[in-house]
Amino acid sequence: MDKTRQLLVINVGSTSTKVAWFRGGEQAALENIRYRSEDLAAFADLEEQLPLRAGDVMKFMEKNGIAMAELDMVVSRGGLGKPAPAGAYRIDPAMCRDLLAGKYGKHPSALGPAMALRLAEKFGLPAVVIDAPSTDEFEPLARFSGLPEIERKSAFHALNQKAAARRMAKDVGKRYEEIDIVVAHLGGGITVGTHRRGKVIDCTHGLGEGPFTPERAGSLPTQDLLDLACSGKLDKKALQGRLVGQGGLVGYLGTSDAQRVEEMIAAGDKRAELIYAALAYQVAKDIGAMATVLMGKLDGIVLTGGLAHSGRLTSLIADRVRFLAPVHVHPGEDEMSALAEGGLRVLAGEEEVKAYGRP
Repeated sequence: MDKTRQLLVINVGSTSTKVAWFRGGEQAALENIRYRSEDLAAFADLEEQLPLRAGDVMKFMEKNGIAMAELDMVVSRGGLGKPAPAGAYRIDPAMCRDLLAGKYGKHPSALGPAMALRLAEKFGLPAVVIDAPSTDEFEPLARFSGLPEIERKSAFHALNQKAAARRMAKDVGKRYEEIDIVVAHLGGGITVGTHRRGKVIDCTHGLGEGPFTPERAGSLPTQDLLDLACSGKLDKKALQGRLVGQGGLVGYLGTSDAQRVEEMIAAGDKRAELIYAALAYQVAKDIGAMATVLMGKLDGIVLTGGLAHSGRLTSLIADRVRFLAPVHVHPGEDEMSALAEGGLRVLAGEEEVKAYGRP
């Protein structure tokens, strides 16, 4: 690995912007810039967050003395773009237009490529995304929803799910392409995916399926949702906000902070305890569902993401699913290193950069 290469890595999440400076494979600086859900909700649309988020990235660079002229590449976590297989994709204006317009789904991760492109164009640098959330390796059976007009789509935490899966494979002395597992990414968004021999052949959708999360509603009873949508109480934008941003723990308990919820439980709040257990219950149910895709023949189950730091939550989940396969807990995210490693593979000519929107 070329230790002279320098990369700026940007990873925008629902309520955070992670930014890192890598010299070769070594992380020279990292900052996790956090935002309150209530503050971000004040912006009328996603693109309005750009000045705030971009300004914080520039402050990080100034604070750490990072010279753009010395960088070799800007790497961003991808967004909900045109579905395509995993890999490295060049960031271009068409990608950013689709992401910011929400053509394939709205998510704050759209801001990362937009910021990366602005920096790349200004300083003449290449900019790429690696294993975007719209990575699509679904098998045909996974695409059916139950209505001919609606097809199930692939939109999940591809980068971290694959990084955690590779980590688990290494732990058991195998390659990622040799194992069959279920991975649950537990964060501001939660996705549960079936990984078969290096491909994610089915997964819950990060914005509209699966368990409720710290701030998302997840799967809902369709008739009741239809009644709410047609009640006249909420317009489309308000309802979207309830589903993504004001659902889950925020809706039930007024906070998306799992640590705060655990403090409430420790203080004797029985309702908070019940709702936290319900979150674990729903995650476990989806792990069970994804295990059926592999006909119950699993090498393991991986729990990853920020919420996997919660021993209470992972224990509640593991108690329900360990009969299926050994449970491996890899707290946090390997996303920054995974992005940097992808960028270095591209710079070294080990991985081809694909054009956005092309097969």
